[in-house]
Amino acid sequence: MTSRDPAETAWVLDPILEIPHVRAAALLTRDGLLSGYSAALSQESAERVAAIISTVQGACRTAAAAFADESAAHLRQVVIESDHGYILVAPTDHGTCVAAYGDPEVRLDLLGHRVHSQVARLGEKAMAAAPRGADGGTPA
Repeated sequence: MTSRDPAETAWVLDPILEIPHVRAAALLTRDGLLSGYSAALSQESAERVAAIISTVQGACRTAAAAFADESAAHLRQVVIESDHGYILVAPTDHGTCVAAYGDPEVRLDLLGHRVHSQVARLGEKAMAAAPRGADGGTPA
């Protein structure tokens, strides 16, 4: 697990990486900034993945809204299947996103369950965080 502070993101990604046939995972912001990634990715690859996943999510939100003839849509997940395997992306309600890649043998149901469990844990942690003051610090 690699990040600016590995302990800060390992608790999110490590349980996903324990699933058989999962090869890589990343934690990123909605706008494509990388927060953490697994050791299977170089920093350059992880940053590229983050930018691409951010773009894919934006395109999927737009497509979902267009198909529903609505102005916006909230994504629950994006699944990409290729000859190399599966990518599962799950956004959180607070602006981050978990993405995982498994080879063709991965159990997609297990991967989806684990990713969504970790997204829920991220949400719980975000809700439990102390509120910030106007200057970015904790209120006095």
